[in-house]
Amino acid sequence: MASNYEEALIKHSEWRGKLRVEVHSPLNNRSDLALAYTPGVAAACLAIKENESLMDELTWVNSTVAVITDGTAVLGLGDIGPKAAMPVMEGKAALFKRFAGLNAIPICLDTKDPDEIIRIVSALAPSFGGINLEDISAPRCVTIERKLKEIMKIPVFHDDQHGTAIIVLAGLINAMRLTGKRKEDMTICVSGTGAAGSSIIKLLYDYGFKTIYGFNKFGIVSQDLKENTDFLQDEIAAITNLDHRHISLAEALTESDVFVGVSAPHLVSSTMARSMKKDAVIFAMANPEPEITYDEAKEAGIRIVGTGRSDYPNQVNNVLVFPGLFKGALAAKAPQITERMKMAAAEGLAALIATSDLRDDYILPDVFDERVADCVAQAVIDEVHRTVAV
Repeated sequence: MASNYEEALIKHSEWRGKLRVEVHSPLNNRSDLALAYTPGVAAACLAIKENESLMDELTWVNSTVAVITDGTAVLGLGDIGPKAAMPVMEGKAALFKRFAGLNAIPICLDTKDPDEIIRIVSALAPSFGGINLEDISAPRCVTIERKLKEIMKIPVFHDDQHGTAIIVLAGLINAMRLTGKRKEDMTICVSGTGAAGSSIIKLLYDYGFKTIYGFNKFGIVSQDLKENTDFLQDEIAAITNLDHRHISLAEALTESDVFVGVSAPHLVSSTMARSMKKDAVIFAMANPEPEITYDEAKEAGIRIVGTGRSDYPNQVNNVLVFPGLFKGALAAKAPQITERMKMAAAEGLAALIATSDLRDDYILPDVFDERVADCVAQAVIDEVHRTVAV
């Protein structure tokens, strides 16, 4: 691990940033300058003044996303501040360009005040086609995203919440294709009810998985347990553990077909994994160390195992989702990203793997599968068109 970190630090020093701005219009002579800038640029300005929808045709806005953070929940690093968060935001922007051909601008805000973040981001709206919120701590991230979606007319998406949820759903859709299980009959146990966990629970519930248990550091989430709760936990309590059971994670796993972990390392022992139902699924995604390792889960008899790591099969990686999701949303000129668009993205991603190719160690496409972004984008476009047609 140390050598890998050292190499990465050397490379970052060589790169001096992972992004560059390229000039798209020719600027080789006075004629080029007169068209791209003064006086010719006034024609584009006046056209947009008369018809703001021409901005998409005459500028780069509709192909450009803002990647915005306050640095309070970065990767597995926590609250490291806006300056230290910049390498991650640069990396995210690079992924937008590499996998979807979209321009993306990293923006790190030196404030933790949700109201100020909302004000700043909403004021930036004319410059971007979409807003990707990143690495903002819960439950603030939920409050910020919801308010921005209310007041903005461009797609706003917090990837830590919804990108993770979409890829988990895609993985479960393919797991059901392999095992023959039905969502109505399955029991799901989710460890971690913060940004990612809460969104996973909500999306799976909306998709039709009705028996879900949520756990956090205080234990099982339940409507009759009000200590150490906030509005986000209250929302989760309303759709999970509907019988208000006071059981442990180990007890819940004995009844579970699926374990999804977005919490802390080493929470699931081999014995706990072995107690799960036949043809069980484990997505252990705690960063940097999972709730149970891939090898431990397989040795315990878990049929389908996914982690957040690139060195094991079934990598649950958000890069499979957000580039194509934004590409589709911007192409369709969607004013926001809806729950149905998220489900469509998951279904499109899952369908990319033919039934004949599905295996226990291949339920999610490889991140470098060049078909992924376009497949997700088309699924989103089709959903937007269906919604408009209704």
